[in-house]
Amino acid sequence: MSTEQTTPVRKCRGRPKQFERETALKKALNLFWLHGYEATSLADLVEATGAKAPTLYAEFGNKEGLFRAAVEHYLDAFYKKSFRLLDRTDLSVEQTVEQYLRTIADMFTDRDTPSGCFIINAASGMSSSSKDIAEMLRSLHLSQESTLRNFLDEKKRSQDLPQNIDCALMAKYISTVVQGMSVQARDGTSNEQLARLIDLVMHSWRQLLAVPL
Repeated sequence: MSTEQTTPVRKCRGRPKQFERETALKKALNLFWLHGYEATSLADLVEATGAKAPTLYAEFGNKEGLFRAAVEHYLDAFYKKSFRLLDRTDLSVEQTVEQYLRTIADMFTDRDTPSGCFIINAASGMSSSSKDIAEMLRSLHLSQESTLRNFLDEKKRSQDLPQNIDCALMAKYISTVVQGMSVQARDGTSNEQLARLIDLVMHSWRQLLAVPL
């Protein structure tokens, strides 16, 4: 009689797939960018990120928390890139504004991301039920204009701009150009076409500075 015992074979389980926050944020950002905040459902986010709903809830709290995290990711990855140009001291005001607009045009038409501005796209079609989100996006719009105004105010103080310039109005003008480029890019306008638009804006720059305000 054999005394040899058979040891049961244990099935080895693979390690559970680790949640990658950065990857999930990028995928969620692209989804919000394409469809807006309200039109993007949690089911859409689960499918896009590949994460389970409980995982997303544990990491971000809810859909609004995930959206706010996506906004922060966008600001760090894209928005602040253009703002850093305003701190350069080796360019004239005219050169800075031109590079600012061209950098933004490049971002709006980047083939690796949806077209246009994420903040502007996400704000479209907001209802009263998303008041807090709408207010956050509105404040970001205003912060862009405020940053431009601070830049122009500083250049005016340093005599790099005429003293009769209305910096608030000029900042609003530049912001309006940016928002228009976002809409154009979303509608399929190419980078080359936006570049020609910027050429037109910069061709008019000296005339803009000469307008009595």
